[in-house]
Amino acid sequence: MPKRTENTFAVALITGSAMRLGREFALGLAKNGFNICIHYYTSKTEALELASEIETSFHKSVLLVKADISKVSQIEAMMKQVVKKFGRIDLLVNNASVFIKSGLEETTEEIWDKSLNTNLKGAFFCSKIAAKHMLKKGGGNIINIASLGGIKPFANYVPYSVSKAGLIMLTKCLAKSLAPYILVNAIAPGTIEFENEKVNKNEKILLKEYTKASELADLVVFLATKNKHITGQIISIDSGNSLI
Repeated sequence: MPKRTENTFAVALITGSAMRLGREFALGLAKNGFNICIHYYTSKTEALELASEIETSFHKSVLLVKADISKVSQIEAMMKQVVKKFGRIDLLVNNASVFIKSGLEETTEEIWDKSLNTNLKGAFFCSKIAAKHMLKKGGGNIINIASLGGIKPFANYVPYSVSKAGLIMLTKCLAKSLAPYILVNAIAPGTIEFENEKVNKNEKILLKEYTKASELADLVVFLATKNKHITGQIISIDSGNSLI
């Protein structure tokens, strides 16, 4: 069975964690005892601010790593830095993503490659390399942040939708490949409501309001700390949007 992560030395690596949803995950996991590796690519200022908040509020160790996860060499270097500092990786949250509006006619090779390389290729190689380190310590946990766009086609975001559909299948493949030592699941959010940000309400969705970012963070914490028997699953948290 996968190793549990209740001890105070557990380490979480969250890609794209300097801002927005990744930031919520990092804060939630730090609050629940994880040391945190903050990955960023361009958002250095925000990453530094988050590191300071985690160290001050939760007294956890933090590592900042800059990497372009569309490049395997940079993923390898990032993982080496994490293991050098902490000696282990217990949890990987594949959150880094690009969301480019691009329908069939607008999609260029550059947009396609950027979307697939970041959202899918990056998640695959982060998982592959992190899993090697997890297995050395007896197990671990991988959580992929997919999207409603991987379940329902977003016609104006074709490469994004395809990349997230691929991430959903990757989740299932990884769960089979890494069982019984590493749990692998995906969360597929719909529209997310962030604190102090206003979104247009969609009265068509079943629950009449969007999912709050804090709710997604709570789910990540549950999967990282309480889950023992869920693997290979795609958990939609979209207020019922996937049903309409």
